[in-house]
Amino acid sequence: MNAGATGILVLKGVEADILADGSLDYGPDVLDRFDFVIGSIHSRFGMSEEEMTRRVLTAMEDPRLTILGHPTGRLLLQREPYAIDLERVLQTAADRGIAVEVNADPHRLDLDWRMVRRARDLGVTISIGANAHSTGGITNVAIGLGIARKGWLEPSGVLNTRDADGFLAFARQRRTVAA
Repeated sequence: MNAGATGILVLKGVEADILADGSLDYGPDVLDRFDFVIGSIHSRFGMSEEEMTRRVLTAMEDPRLTILGHPTGRLLLQREPYAIDLERVLQTAADRGIAVEVNADPHRLDLDWRMVRRARDLGVTISIGANAHSTGGITNVAIGLGIARKGWLEPSGVLNTRDADGFLAFARQRRTVAA
């Protein structure tokens, strides 16, 4: 796709569903085709805190997982966050070099600024996601920047601020360690 292109690099990424057992809904043969993988929960929100935490931590063992998406699953005025030991998840993200998303969709705002600050204190890299399902949603990034600023993030702590080489180095680091 990038052959012959000058001045722009198109990266391939996918949002994979974290299944109830913690596996990702695409196998390694598919996930290996992507430059980065976002893992998110889209079902079975009623699990116990222990089960949900285990589910996410299991997904975080996959060396292809680059970013944990909308980590509490909340939908403002529609769905409360699912029960999860977020402190443990954030610490694991820091330990394993997994970025955690600030989902800037106005219906999510997940993580909130208080947890962004905690993630920063633990050394977690944050990724700001627009959750854009059309081109109009791309402007949601501005909301995510506001959350990041309120959580006292510096540009160095935000994955999206890196150039292409820096982003790809971050995404590849876990695959290299696991290989």
